[in-house]
Amino acid sequence: MATSHHPFHPSSVRLRAGAVLLALAAGLALAGSPALAAPVDDAAAEVARLEGVVAAAETELQRLTVEAEAASDASLQAQARLAAAQAEAETTAAELAAATQDVVATRDDVADLGRRSYLGGSSFGAAAAFLDAEGPEEVLRRAVTLDLLSDERARRLAEFEVVEDRQARADEAAREAVRRQDNVARAAATAEQEAAARLAGAQQAYDAAAAEKAARERELRDAQIALLATQGAPDPGGAVDRQQATEAEQAAAGMAAMAAAAAGGGAVPPTSGRLTSCYGSRWGSMHYGIDIAAPIGTPIYAPEGGHVLHAGAANGFGQAVYIEHADGTITLYGHVNQFFVTSGQIVSTGQQIAEVGNKGQSTGPHLHFEVHNGGLYADRTNPMPWLAAHGISLAGGC
Repeated sequence: MATSHHPFHPSSVRLRAGAVLLALAAGLALAGSPALAAPVDDAAAEVARLEGVVAAAETELQRLTVEAEAASDASLQAQARLAAAQAEAETTAAELAAATQDVVATRDDVADLGRRSYLGGSSFGAAAAFLDAEGPEEVLRRAVTLDLLSDERARRLAEFEVVEDRQARADEAAREAVRRQDNVARAAATAEQEAAARLAGAQQAYDAAAAEKAARERELRDAQIALLATQGAPDPGGAVDRQQATEAEQAAAGMAAMAAAAAGGGAVPPTSGRLTSCYGSRWGSMHYGIDIAAPIGTPIYAPEGGHVLHAGAANGFGQAVYIEHADGTITLYGHVNQFFVTSGQIVSTGQQIAEVGNKGQSTGPHLHFEVHNGGLYADRTNPMPWLAAHGISLAGGC
């Protein structure tokens, strides 16, 4: 059975509260004298205008979130490619070492055979053929030509040639792996520098937009209070606060229901909140996950059990948790405030693994959730179908 998603975000509380307050003010205006209609209309228009300004500021902050995450993502992908290149270089180096060891052992073998063949030979011509040989391999080759070796010894020579060829190929593979590693390392360093520059720009723009949004929110609250005061509503400031408190209580009740479902082993979404950014191209950047806005401290759950690949610092995300599931799928949880699991730990479906935070390049408390197939950063798909396959439905339109 699909699990419903309980939307909560300060802006949604504010906008719903604004609608309720506008309806209340309109009712009071109808009950009052016509002389009050103009001030009420002006106040209502100001409330509506400021709500639009705040919504626009929030959209801008969401855009900056995606841009910041996209910049970090390029650096994260480069680091993943570097790690793969390093692992490949280590593997080829180990193969070269093993091939070299085989060559040494086989060379000793054929050299011994050559010496014994030389010492056992009775022909002066054969002995002379060995005397000017440059090494044991040449001795063996000449010995075969002179029919002084048995079939078994000839077979050992053939084996040596195979091992020698394997060593040459392993040597070239190791050299190529080192070249690739060096190229990838340079690309990773460049990507990190570019990401840092983009992140700095996005962060500066975010700070300005956040300050503007906060100022407009204060103006909006003042306008809502003024609207109610114009109609003589008792305690207008308290009315605004009570409406917001009601919305917060409803969201808390939804989170409590989620916690109960998690305790019962039922399917649960990664967290509760408002879906703000979907998977795909967003504002000219590729967004490889979904963003769910929620207050700091909101629980984050594992939608499916698995083992923790990493829990801790993550470039761009501040802190993140990575979980690999039984089918090889990896889910990522970014910007977490705190994590309650450790690398290598086995987690169960519905277990709390972290809490929503505002770490790293973030434009406000939210969870960034990704689904990776075939290894980290190999193939990142839209998380929505994956969640749906696990009986989880998120409200928000993605």
